[in-house]
Amino acid sequence: MATMTIRGIDNEIAKLLKERARNEGTSVNALLLKMVKESLGIEKKRRMKIYHDLDHLAGTWSEKDLKEFQKNVEDFENIDKENWK
Repeated sequence: MATMTIRGIDNEIAKLLKERARNEGTSVNALLLKMVKESLGIEKKRRMKIYHDLDHLAGTWSEKDLKEFQKNVEDFENIDKENWK
């Protein structure tokens, strides 16, 4: 396996690579390898885009909120048997 060095990476590119690697839960090296493979057609890009715009809402419900939600969706658990003949 070869080792290569990439020269000329400015601070902005380095920052963006580190940020993206952190968001994807991987190392910068693994991210770069994946990007190179995708650009060369060796590995297909993921079709599903991951969004993080609602992350700030995760884990914000209280027990009261959860119980209210569960009460409001109870009807979705009922099956109208006459509609499924």
